[in-house]
Amino acid sequence: MRAHQIMTKPVTTVTPDTTIVEAANTMLQRRVSGLPVVDAQGRLVGIVSESDFIRRGELGTQRKRGRFLAFILGPGQAATDFVREHGRRVAEVMTPDPISITEDAPLEKIVALMEKNHVKRLPVMRGDSIVGIVSRANLLQAVASLARDIPDPTADDDHIRNRTIDALRKNDWCPQGLNVVVRDGIVHLRGIITDERSRQAAIVAAENVTGVKRVHDHLCWVDPMSGIYLITPEDEDLAKAN
Repeated sequence: MRAHQIMTKPVTTVTPDTTIVEAANTMLQRRVSGLPVVDAQGRLVGIVSESDFIRRGELGTQRKRGRFLAFILGPGQAATDFVREHGRRVAEVMTPDPISITEDAPLEKIVALMEKNHVKRLPVMRGDSIVGIVSRANLLQAVASLARDIPDPTADDDHIRNRTIDALRKNDWCPQGLNVVVRDGIVHLRGIITDERSRQAAIVAAENVTGVKRVHDHLCWVDPMSGIYLITPEDEDLAKAN
């Protein structure tokens, strides 16, 4: 399996000038732990993640260093810490020049990069454009799919996946964080919905894609006000079985 077969697309991004508050709210609403940062030309310039919001002045969680360590590190490090703890824009807290992968990157390489660089997500690039993102959640979903004894993907499965994503993403009701896995013409839909009517619309859209034999619904319903979420009966049964 390769990156393009498991990656999430389209990708929610922010810009360097996006405020910290806006970025945090976007992550909460999309239920993601990190966001790629792109410039005005759409080029990838950074990654902002949950860890960038841990040491913040608003929370009173600023980093406190002992006098000796502060002396060794010098005033430059203290200045850097201050910017990250009090900055108001994504550019001031993001990790610049993030590691990325191409669409044909094998899962073995993806996992090796994540482990070596201690990152939880990798942007997927086509030239200078970001076309997807692979996170640990995507890898977990791939493992879950393989655990169901689903055959390996064929070349046509890739076409079906792309057509399914295109059919859903052009609609306002498209699930957030949409992820589609296809094995032998069998489609597995994952993502977040806030209206149950979106579930049936997504299933119908997938069923109408040429080559689709069956659609499995793994869409998670989330109440945007309370954050309460419900998984599908199919996933509940699978969890009980395990």
